[in-house]
Amino acid sequence: MRCIICEKISFNIICKICQNNFLKADMHKREIQKDFFVYSFYNYDEIKEMLNSKYDFYGDRVFNVLAKLSFKKFVNNFYFKYKIYVIPIDDHTRHGFSHSALLAKHLKSSNIQVQYNTLKAQNHVKYAGKTLAFRKKSKRNFIYTGDEKLKIILVDDIVTSATTILEAKKILEDNSCEVLFALTLSDAKI
Repeated sequence: MRCIICEKISFNIICKICQNNFLKADMHKREIQKDFFVYSFYNYDEIKEMLNSKYDFYGDRVFNVLAKLSFKKFVNNFYFKYKIYVIPIDDHTRHGFSHSALLAKHLKSSNIQVQYNTLKAQNHVKYAGKTLAFRKKSKRNFIYTGDEKLKIILVDDIVTSATTILEAKKILEDNSCEVLFALTLSDAKI
């Protein structure tokens, strides 16, 4: 196979040289609501094509590489005193895999547990390339089927206007959960 960045022959979808040269995770923090933050690792323009691979048959391998370089490093350097639950936003399978579930998997640790298939959108409208007005008008209408009173980290691939993350946060809070923060691969505003 060939590296999708440099196109040299590689055993990995993204060769180790390109991982080291082009995919260094650098944590960014954005307040999207008073005292509520989303942390991300990459500038959107730097990994746009890789994020779009979620629509391709090889996207799971790309997301695995990105998650290992960012989410896995994050969890290895972050300690919680109590049990935390990670909830991927709308983790139903599309195109053979769920990108948010795959990202969440890399956060699993001794005190972090992933809750799959608990936060589902009833409206599957695509936000890519849409205006803020469209995003606000076209809510995801999430349904939460998990346990109450959990301390939660939300996970998604990208934050743009933050409408999806804030809508997910609200439904979780309506179910007596405390959303600590959100993690995304990329922030479109950095």
